[in-house]
Amino acid sequence: MAVNPTHSLTPREVMADAPVIPVIVLHDVAHAVPLARALVAGGIRMLEVTLRTPQAIACIEAIAREVPDAVVGAGTIRTASDADAAAAAGARFGVSPGYTPTIGRACREAGLPLLPGVATGSEIMAALEDGFTALKFFPAMQAGGPGMLKAWHGPFADVVFCPTGGISAGNAGELLSLPNVACVGGSWLTPGDAVKAGGWARITALAKEAKALQRAAQ
Repeated sequence: MAVNPTHSLTPREVMADAPVIPVIVLHDVAHAVPLARALVAGGIRMLEVTLRTPQAIACIEAIAREVPDAVVGAGTIRTASDADAAAAAGARFGVSPGYTPTIGRACREAGLPLLPGVATGSEIMAALEDGFTALKFFPAMQAGGPGMLKAWHGPFADVVFCPTGGISAGNAGELLSLPNVACVGGSWLTPGDAVKAGGWARITALAKEAKALQRAAQ
Protein backbone atom coordinates (compact mmCIF):
# COMPACT_ATOMS: atom_id res chain seq x y z
CA MET A 1 0.00 0.00 0.00
CA ALA A 2 1.46 3.34 -1.04
CA VAL A 3 1.12 5.94 1.71
CA ASN A 4 0.67 9.50 0.48
CA PRO A 5 1.88 12.03 3.05
CA THR A 6 -1.26 14.09 2.44
CA HIS A 7 -3.63 11.12 2.58
CA SER A 8 -5.84 10.83 5.63
CA LEU A 9 -5.38 7.27 6.82
CA THR A 10 -8.07 4.97 8.13
CA PRO A 11 -7.36 2.64 11.06
CA ARG A 12 -7.71 -0.36 8.75
CA GLU A 13 -5.07 1.08 6.41
CA VAL A 14 -2.72 1.47 9.37
CA MET A 15 -3.29 -2.19 10.26
CA ALA A 16 -2.95 -3.42 6.68
CA ASP A 17 0.46 -1.95 5.90
CA ALA A 18 2.56 -4.65 7.62
CA PRO A 19 2.00 -7.64 9.92
CA VAL A 20 3.55 -5.82 12.89
CA ILE A 21 3.27 -2.31 14.30
CA PRO A 22 6.28 -1.68 16.54
CA VAL A 23 5.48 -0.31 19.98
CA ILE A 24 8.29 2.15 20.63
CA VAL A 25 9.42 3.71 23.90
CA LEU A 26 12.04 6.42 23.40
CA HIS A 27 14.04 8.15 26.11
CA ASP A 28 16.40 10.13 23.87
CA VAL A 29 15.29 12.32 20.96
CA ALA A 30 18.60 11.62 19.24
CA HIS A 31 17.52 8.00 18.78
CA ALA A 32 14.20 8.79 17.10
CA VAL A 33 15.27 9.45 13.52
CA PRO A 34 17.88 6.67 13.14
CA LEU A 35 15.47 4.20 14.74
CA ALA A 36 12.68 5.17 12.35
CA ARG A 37 15.03 4.93 9.38
CA ALA A 38 16.17 1.47 10.51
CA LEU A 39 12.58 0.22 10.75
CA VAL A 40 11.63 1.71 7.37
CA ALA A 41 14.71 0.06 5.82
CA GLY A 42 13.29 -3.25 7.02
CA GLY A 43 9.88 -2.59 5.49
CA ILE A 44 8.05 -1.41 8.62
CA ARG A 45 6.57 2.08 8.21
CA MET A 46 3.70 2.35 10.69
CA LEU A 47 5.49 3.34 13.89
CA GLU A 48 3.72 3.70 17.24
CA VAL A 49 5.73 5.99 19.52
CA THR A 50 4.19 5.68 22.96
CA LEU A 51 3.55 8.75 25.09
CA ARG A 52 5.24 7.10 28.07
CA THR A 53 8.26 9.36 28.30
CA PRO A 54 8.72 13.14 28.45
CA GLN A 55 10.60 12.97 25.14
CA ALA A 56 7.85 11.24 23.18
CA ILE A 57 6.26 14.28 21.54
CA ALA A 58 9.65 15.64 20.45
CA CYS A 59 10.48 12.20 19.03
CA ILE A 60 7.24 12.16 17.03
CA GLU A 61 8.02 15.64 15.71
CA ALA A 62 11.51 14.59 14.64
CA ILE A 63 10.32 11.47 12.82
CA ALA A 64 7.47 13.32 11.11
CA ARG A 65 9.87 16.01 9.95
CA GLU A 66 12.92 13.97 8.96
CA VAL A 67 11.68 10.50 7.92
CA PRO A 68 9.09 11.07 5.19
CA ASP A 69 8.80 7.36 4.40
CA ALA A 70 7.67 6.61 7.96
CA VAL A 71 4.09 7.00 9.13
CA VAL A 72 4.46 7.94 12.78
CA GLY A 73 1.64 7.46 15.25
CA ALA A 74 1.21 8.12 18.95
CA GLY A 75 0.48 5.38 21.45
CA THR A 76 -0.80 5.53 25.03
CA ILE A 77 -3.30 8.27 24.19
CA ARG A 78 -5.45 8.62 27.30
CA THR A 79 -6.74 12.21 27.23
CA ALA A 80 -7.93 14.87 24.81
CA SER A 81 -4.72 16.81 25.46
CA ASP A 82 -2.70 13.73 24.46
CA ALA A 83 -4.61 13.58 21.17
CA ASP A 84 -4.14 17.29 20.51
CA ALA A 85 -0.41 17.20 21.29
CA ALA A 86 0.15 14.12 19.14
CA ALA A 87 -1.68 15.61 16.16
CA ALA A 88 0.18 18.90 16.51
CA ALA A 89 3.49 17.01 16.55
CA GLY A 90 2.70 15.33 13.23
CA ALA A 91 1.30 11.98 14.33
CA ARG A 92 -0.75 10.34 11.58
CA PHE A 93 -2.68 7.93 13.82
CA GLY A 94 -3.31 7.28 17.50
CA VAL A 95 -3.51 4.20 19.70
CA SER A 96 -5.16 4.09 23.11
CA PRO A 97 -4.78 1.49 25.89
CA GLY A 98 -8.54 1.53 26.51
CA TYR A 99 -11.64 3.17 25.12
CA THR A 100 -14.11 5.83 26.21
CA PRO A 101 -16.43 7.93 24.06
CA THR A 102 -14.50 10.99 25.22
CA ILE A 103 -11.21 9.73 23.79
CA GLY A 104 -12.92 8.68 20.57
CA ARG A 105 -14.43 12.13 20.15
CA ALA A 106 -11.16 13.88 21.02
CA CYS A 107 -9.24 11.94 18.37
CA ARG A 108 -11.87 12.66 15.75
CA GLU A 109 -11.79 16.36 16.58
CA ALA A 110 -7.97 16.30 16.36
CA GLY A 111 -8.12 14.54 12.99
CA LEU A 112 -6.28 11.54 14.41
CA PRO A 113 -7.41 8.08 13.21
CA LEU A 114 -7.68 5.94 16.35
CA LEU A 115 -7.04 2.29 17.16
CA PRO A 116 -8.97 2.04 20.43
CA GLY A 117 -7.85 -0.44 23.06
CA VAL A 118 -10.34 -3.09 24.23
CA ALA A 119 -10.16 -6.10 26.53
CA THR A 120 -13.83 -7.06 26.99
CA GLY A 121 -16.96 -7.58 24.94
CA SER A 122 -18.55 -4.51 26.52
CA GLU A 123 -15.62 -2.33 25.44
CA ILE A 124 -15.89 -3.68 21.90
CA MET A 125 -19.60 -2.82 21.85
CA ALA A 126 -18.90 0.71 23.14
CA ALA A 127 -16.30 1.24 20.38
CA LEU A 128 -18.67 -0.16 17.75
CA GLU A 129 -21.40 2.22 18.87
CA ASP A 130 -19.02 5.08 18.07
CA GLY A 131 -18.11 3.70 14.66
CA PHE A 132 -14.81 1.97 15.42
CA THR A 133 -14.37 -1.50 13.86
CA ALA A 134 -10.55 -1.77 13.86
CA LEU A 135 -9.47 -2.24 17.45
CA LYS A 136 -6.38 -2.89 19.56
CA PHE A 137 -6.74 -5.93 21.86
CA PHE A 138 -4.77 -5.00 24.96
CA PRO A 139 -3.22 -6.52 26.98
CA ALA A 140 -3.69 -9.38 24.55
CA MET A 141 -1.89 -12.34 26.08
CA GLN A 142 -2.84 -11.41 29.63
CA ALA A 143 -6.51 -10.96 28.64
CA GLY A 144 -7.04 -14.29 26.89
CA GLY A 145 -4.77 -14.35 23.85
CA PRO A 146 -5.74 -16.44 20.81
CA GLY A 147 -8.58 -18.16 22.67
CA MET A 148 -10.31 -14.87 23.39
CA LEU A 149 -9.93 -13.72 19.78
CA LYS A 150 -11.44 -16.99 18.55
CA ALA A 151 -14.38 -16.53 20.91
CA TRP A 152 -14.94 -12.96 19.76
CA HIS A 153 -14.98 -13.89 16.08
CA GLY A 154 -18.54 -15.21 16.35
CA PRO A 155 -20.35 -12.21 17.88
CA PHE A 156 -17.96 -9.62 16.43
CA ALA A 157 -17.24 -10.98 12.95
CA ASP A 158 -17.15 -7.43 11.54
CA VAL A 159 -14.27 -6.36 13.80
CA VAL A 160 -10.53 -6.70 13.12
CA PHE A 161 -7.96 -6.60 15.89
CA CYS A 162 -4.35 -5.67 16.51
CA PRO A 163 -3.37 -7.75 19.56
CA THR A 164 -0.74 -5.98 21.66
CA GLY A 165 0.75 -6.89 25.02
CA GLY A 166 2.89 -9.97 25.55
CA ILE A 167 3.41 -10.44 21.80
CA SER A 168 6.77 -11.76 20.61
CA ALA A 169 8.35 -13.22 17.50
CA GLY A 170 7.51 -16.61 18.98
CA ASN A 171 3.74 -16.18 19.28
CA ALA A 172 3.00 -13.55 16.60
CA GLY A 173 2.48 -16.18 13.91
CA GLU A 174 -0.29 -17.95 15.84
CA LEU A 175 -2.15 -14.69 16.30
CA LEU A 176 -1.70 -13.61 12.68
CA SER A 177 -3.22 -16.90 11.53
CA LEU A 178 -6.59 -15.89 13.00
CA PRO A 179 -9.13 -14.42 10.56
CA ASN A 180 -9.96 -11.44 12.78
CA VAL A 181 -6.35 -10.37 13.35
CA ALA A 182 -5.09 -7.79 10.87
CA CYS A 183 -1.70 -7.23 12.52
CA VAL A 184 -0.01 -7.40 15.89
CA GLY A 185 1.76 -4.79 17.99
CA GLY A 186 5.02 -5.52 19.73
CA SER A 187 8.11 -4.05 21.30
CA TRP A 188 10.46 -6.85 20.24
CA LEU A 189 11.41 -5.00 17.05
CA THR A 190 13.06 -2.24 19.08
CA PRO A 191 14.89 -3.88 22.00
CA GLY A 192 16.10 -1.33 24.50
CA ASP A 193 19.72 -2.46 24.43
CA ALA A 194 19.86 -2.16 20.64
CA VAL A 195 18.34 1.32 20.69
CA LYS A 196 20.71 2.49 23.43
CA ALA A 197 23.74 1.10 21.60
CA GLY A 198 22.68 2.41 18.19
CA GLY A 199 22.30 -1.12 16.85
CA TRP A 200 20.31 -0.01 13.84
CA ALA A 201 21.35 -2.92 11.61
CA ARG A 202 19.95 -5.34 14.20
CA ILE A 203 16.67 -3.42 14.25
CA THR A 204 16.47 -3.46 10.45
CA ALA A 205 16.97 -7.22 10.52
CA LEU A 206 14.19 -7.64 13.08
CA ALA A 207 11.92 -5.45 10.95
CA LYS A 208 12.60 -7.58 7.87
CA GLU A 209 11.71 -10.73 9.82
CA ALA A 210 8.49 -9.10 11.03
CA LYS A 211 7.57 -7.87 7.56
CA ALA A 212 7.89 -11.45 6.29
CA LEU A 213 5.35 -12.85 8.77
CA GLN A 214 2.25 -14.27 7.09
CA ARG A 215 -1.28 -13.12 7.86
CA ALA A 216 -4.59 -14.90 7.43
CA ALA A 217 -6.69 -13.79 4.45
CA GLN A 218 -9.09 -11.14 5.73
